[in-house]
Amino acid sequence: MSSDESSNAATSERRDAVREKAQLVKARQSRARIIRRVSLAVVAIAVVVAAAVVVTWTVSSSASRPVMSPANVVDDGFMVTGVTGVGLAGGEADAEAGEAAAATPTAEAAPEEQPTPTATPTAAPAVDIRVYVDYLSTGSRDFQLSNVEQLSEWVSEGAATLSYYPVAMLTAKSNGTKYSLRAAAAAACVAQHSPDYFFAYNNALLSEQPDVESDGYTDTELADLAIASGVDGPKVVRSCIEKQSYVSWARTATERALKELPGTDGVSLTGTPMVLVNGTQYVGALDDPKEFAQFVLTVASDAYYKATPTPTPTATPTPTPAS
Repeated sequence: MSSDESSNAATSERRDAVREKAQLVKARQSRARIIRRVSLAVVAIAVVVAAAVVVTWTVSSSASRPVMSPANVVDDGFMVTGVTGVGLAGGEADAEAGEAAAATPTAEAAPEEQPTPTATPTAAPAVDIRVYVDYLSTGSRDFQLSNVEQLSEWVSEGAATLSYYPVAMLTAKSNGTKYSLRAAAAAACVAQHSPDYFFAYNNALLSEQPDVESDGYTDTELADLAIASGVDGPKVVRSCIEKQSYVSWARTATERALKELPGTDGVSLTGTPMVLVNGTQYVGALDDPKEFAQFVLTVASDAYYKATPTPTPTATPTPTPAS
């Protein structure tokens, strides 16, 4: 064999070897790409499955977790048991304010009827006053500040029972902080753990009311305001407020009120404050205590006359003629 033929054969072998090696490298690269794709697909599926498990667990946990409700709530309302800590101004009020505050909702005795026998006047039943309040509502603030003095007096004298129903209709009016909802939940915390100071805290929330479309108070500041009101068990109250223990309850209580108010014939909450006196809605001026006092007195008088029995005339014997 000539040297040229030997050289050509060697060159051909080298080309075949290079070609085979290239094919092996290409095959390994192809297998690597397939493995990477399969691995990425497996990881993606695992992530989707994990996310679905987390979402399912979260939803099921939320659905199965019972809504924590205050133990002493009645129809989503809290009855005022004391007016301690309200901090009403001392001294004698001016003549007009004094006249309004003195209008205690106790009906006058029914006039005697003739002829006898007459009905014996009975004590007028306590007037039932229910106030649906949103702590970001300016109307709720106006009503409270205008009537706090006479409301305190009526409760202290036993002339009226007073209940507040915290609701959250203005939750979207606080730059996303849900102040209205959190304030209602905070009021529930005080009503639950320090009921004698609920009226004082309710009054403080309204008298120190933040502006609509502001952030409102933080949970810590709501707790500070409760402590400043003199609540019993301040640590328990603070923990309840800062943990937002009754936020879910406040939300569902508002939803129930928007559907129908308890003890009414299908009446629903349309705005705050909504004030019911013996079930009759007050539609007068919110900032006029004299007008509200007159309304309460009128309702109390109606209740008195309904509760007072009507006298039954006694039959007079007919004289028998002498025989």
